[in-house]
Amino acid sequence: MKTIGMIGGMSWSSTVLYYQALNEIVHRRLGGRHSAKLVLWSVNFAEHLAIHDEGGWQAVTEESVQMGEGLRAAGADFLMLCVNTLHMVSDEIETRVGLPLLHIADPTGAAAREAGVRKIGLLGTRYTMGEAFYRERLAERHGLEMLVPEGGDFGTIDAMIFDELVVDRYTDTARRNCLDVIGRLVENGAQGIILGCTELPKLLEGAEIPVPTFDTLALHAEAAVSAALA
Repeated sequence: MKTIGMIGGMSWSSTVLYYQALNEIVHRRLGGRHSAKLVLWSVNFAEHLAIHDEGGWQAVTEESVQMGEGLRAAGADFLMLCVNTLHMVSDEIETRVGLPLLHIADPTGAAAREAGVRKIGLLGTRYTMGEAFYRERLAERHGLEMLVPEGGDFGTIDAMIFDELVVDRYTDTARRNCLDVIGRLVENGAQGIILGCTELPKLLEGAEIPVPTFDTLALHAEAAVSAALA
């Protein structure tokens, strides 16, 4: 079994779910006393945000490369970023660390195509929704057309993630607002919804949504175990 190198802590609450999912999937596939081989570098999210505010994405890249190099030195065979937004700089991290990086959008895009979805809504931070890195990868590698929330909905989703979900706060108000945004995406033609923030599945657990949803955390974890066992 290969060793998975995890960069997490953005937020800790979703990183806990990643750790649990990886071990549960390995146990489900192999049985017995099997669990995942992994090394985890978890950041202090407040410090991480301060690095971004002071030095922008280049400073975040430097921080992430250092973490990746530490994971490589600890025995990781490949990397996974336990957060959607950081994939904005994933190519540089992969190149400079010198380990394969399992991109979160690839298992997500593959699952959407398998489900017959061609036009898909994306929820996430303002960077995940607004920058080109996610949209272009889904289009170029998976043939998907992406829709994102418009107007005030865009800011509502971003604020909800940073003000509530990353501090492990899940309210009925946030849940209702998120479902309303999803409803408007579906009205605009979305045939499915990517939960492109790894805390969103916890917020929406058990909710009735009229189109398929794609849990990036769960799909990423399944793909990581497949890579580890290949």
